[in-house]
Amino acid sequence: MRRIWWAMVAMVLVIGAGMSANAALRRISARNAARDQAIVATATPVSALSTSPNQEIAAPAIGVTGTINLPALPIPAGAVLDAGVVAARPFSMASASTIDRDRAIQCLTAAIYYEAASEPDAGQQAVAQVILNRARHPAFPGTVCGVVYQGSEHAGCQFSFACDGAMARIPARAAWLRAARAAGMALAGYVYAPVGLATHYHTYAVTPAWNRSMVMTDVVGAHFFHRWKGYWGTSAAFSQRYAGGEPLPGPHMTVQPVTPSAPTPQMIAAATAAAVKVATPSTPVVVADARTSAPVAVDMLPPESQILDRWKDSGTPLK
Repeated sequence: MRRIWWAMVAMVLVIGAGMSANAALRRISARNAARDQAIVATATPVSALSTSPNQEIAAPAIGVTGTINLPALPIPAGAVLDAGVVAARPFSMASASTIDRDRAIQCLTAAIYYEAASEPDAGQQAVAQVILNRARHPAFPGTVCGVVYQGSEHAGCQFSFACDGAMARIPARAAWLRAARAAGMALAGYVYAPVGLATHYHTYAVTPAWNRSMVMTDVVGAHFFHRWKGYWGTSAAFSQRYAGGEPLPGPHMTVQPVTPSAPTPQMIAAATAAAVKVATPSTPVVVADARTSAPVAVDMLPPESQILDRWKDSGTPLK
């Protein structure tokens, strides 16, 4: 009898524990959902996301991150090259303003989405790591948005989505949410260590010429990741501080050069008439003399100099 009683007590405890665990899971799910909604609201307007199940998901861009010339900075004496793959330091925005934080997460989310929306979590984290690595390297801008949209005002942009029209597609809500989560983790200090100090990547669909002059650090999903050889690929070279002052998220405006055109006859005639009008002396103003009632012409010129006669030649050189 006692055994039956203890068995019943144990069953009640198990059921209660299960109910408590279920309630805890529901609370955790609700909290995560609220956090995800906050991330999405920060990263992009909810109205701009598509909830259609047939919405096209952005695949890894069939291309490469752009190459860039290394700055002519002196290499410190006694610089030691890293051995193997060295993990980057956690990225910090502790001193950034609220506007800078909002813009940074928008830009980083867009880059992760359009470059790696269909990649696994590790693939998205690797892409985010490359962008933050660039923000720390003196060869690139010192802001997240500056790195993401560098060169987007012309065809040679650093990340192909920024200048190939990919952003015309409406983001799929679930995929954008996942990209925003990866961006938030990276900006909060999460480091994807396997790619190390990689600043470039390309998909398996292409073989860029520069990959032979770099060191491959890892292969994640559809992307091959590379760092520079020599000092510029070492941890000591990643000395650039976060600059702040994030530019507006989005591709840069294209500025078309203004080509001077030949003046038309109408333009010449208008300019001539204006010049003649300015050069023509003004008509004297006629007023009446109160004493004689006779008209007196006033030329409206500036008053004569008030310098005394004995000082008028004071600036003449001595002979």
